[in-house]
Amino acid sequence: MPRLPQTPAHLDTAPGGVAAVDKAAAVLAAFTEGAPEHSLAELARRTGLYKSAVLRLAASLEQAQLLERMDAGGRETVWRIGLAAVRLHRAYAQARPEAARIQDLLRQLVAQTAESAALHVVRGSGANAQRLCLYFEDSTQPVRRMLRVGDVLPLDKGASGLVLCAFTPALAEAAAPGRRAALARTRREGFAAGAGLYVPDAAGISAPVFRGSDGALFGALTLTMPSVRYDTRWIPAVRRVAEQMSLALAP
Repeated sequence: MPRLPQTPAHLDTAPGGVAAVDKAAAVLAAFTEGAPEHSLAELARRTGLYKSAVLRLAASLEQAQLLERMDAGGRETVWRIGLAAVRLHRAYAQARPEAARIQDLLRQLVAQTAESAALHVVRGSGANAQRLCLYFEDSTQPVRRMLRVGDVLPLDKGASGLVLCAFTPALAEAAAPGRRAALARTRREGFAAGAGLYVPDAAGISAPVFRGSDGALFGALTLTMPSVRYDTRWIPAVRRVAEQMSLALAP
């Protein structure tokens, strides 16, 4: 199944932020598991920035060891993620001791259902809010829904979007009138499920994951699959694993 497009990170400057930093973040966001190396032209294409701007940003990112140049054998310079990313990843993991448990629970859900599983969180606020894939475990089936950690998707579509909006009061209050009935049903039932909620050939089953410290929503656990394999019998399994993740987030 084709991978869904990401929203370019550079289009909106963060309120009170620095445009140059947002553009540098857009350059870094161009690097993914499926595309770990890029030429200057490719970085410009992916970010929508001029080559001259990308080159200046890449020079600063190289100085910070967030990017590094590769010897392209006389061809155009190729860039890849630098060693500083390893240090940041280690710091991220140490600050989130629950990460290993969450990933293990995702693997258990995938082993039980043979479908892909993801944990999405809200990124941004108000009209700029989106959903970010924070954790992901891929199905081993040849036809499957493709996601990657770091993918940013709309909040107003998909089972996970329903859960994130339904259990985030500010987002629920700001929802369009035509969407409020679905959000109320999601809160009442404790999950969202269906085929074609985002794209016609994809389906999802999603349940809320709460922070143990204050009971606020942490994210949405979603089992995702092609529509032809959508099966409501997996709803209890998704809800159970979501509850286990909430316990993992308890202090």
